[in-house]
Amino acid sequence: MKTIETLNQDATQLLKQLISTPSFSKEEVLTALVLEDFFKARSISVQRSGNNIWAFANEFKVDLPTIWLNSHHDTVKPNEGYTLDPFSPIEKDGKLFGLGSNDAGGPLVSLIAAFCHFHGKDLPFNLIIIASAEEEISGPDGIASVISKIPACDLAIVGEPTLMDLAVAEKGLMVIDAKMRGKAGHAAREEGVNAIYLALDDLEKIKNFSFKKESDFLGKSKVSATVIQAGKQHNVVPDLCEFTLDVRVTDAYTLEEALAELQENLKSELYPRSMRLQSSRVPESHFILKIGKELGLKTYGSPTLSDQALIPFPSVKIGPGDSARSHTADEFIYLNEIQNGISGYISILETYKKLLTKAL
Repeated sequence: MKTIETLNQDATQLLKQLISTPSFSKEEVLTALVLEDFFKARSISVQRSGNNIWAFANEFKVDLPTIWLNSHHDTVKPNEGYTLDPFSPIEKDGKLFGLGSNDAGGPLVSLIAAFCHFHGKDLPFNLIIIASAEEEISGPDGIASVISKIPACDLAIVGEPTLMDLAVAEKGLMVIDAKMRGKAGHAAREEGVNAIYLALDDLEKIKNFSFKKESDFLGKSKVSATVIQAGKQHNVVPDLCEFTLDVRVTDAYTLEEALAELQENLKSELYPRSMRLQSSRVPESHFILKIGKELGLKTYGSPTLSDQALIPFPSVKIGPGDSARSHTADEFIYLNEIQNGISGYISILETYKKLLTKAL
């Protein structure tokens, strides 16, 4: 059996390979091959759909509960603030630098190492590792495209940089295209109905808007106006003002409920671009909360979006690294965070194994 140190060495080497291999969203084909080769080199059978990779720790048994271990291998594009080569894995001062090292390469390789630790062992649960694509854009060919191909789970552990705190709730996202209609006229005469002025009333309401229901973990849902456009020439009163709303929805609402409450208060026509990215919260009776308490994990509600929004099963988000480093120039993860992540994931699964065995 491999030690934590050996698992850590394998995980760190894998992360260096992933950093060296560009994998922007929709362009993850090469990192998918890296991951396939990693598993095959350890005689672990893998399945693939598009750029999504998954594997089973054991022969699947329908009478056992199922746990997914999921993280993503796509990255955003490097920003202009980089002073280091984003595709060169550089070790310095106990850190590993490189694009995707923190978000979410560190969590991904730590989950993979924990999976390898349990692979082939007799477990009282099914364990599946899923390395997904297109997470950074919540794309249709990411986790959403393989959910129907993989057995449903009782819990998904989603690997993201959380300082190994346990996110038990996550805000959802709804982007709305709003349209306020007026009537065109000549700007020099008292003609028309200015759509910009009409939209100002709604924008003032949005500025001060407060949703009625509040979440224990995530607080209030929030709506922000982020883009606006109206008019085509200076001497014509515009008959249309279009603006965009960014809505961050807590587990107190479904996206449909949040949309309805906004529509009740605004006069603009509201057109949501998508209703896919729902908020989530693990049920209060779920075993993962008992495990978190036993391990002394800090629980919180996450304001950032992940593949949790697309997973229709109970899920939590936890992983090494810090969300504050995500998408920043000269991204890095501390090397000891990777080892702590591996140990943390193994502890979660060992504790579940113990609790489940005791209950049988």
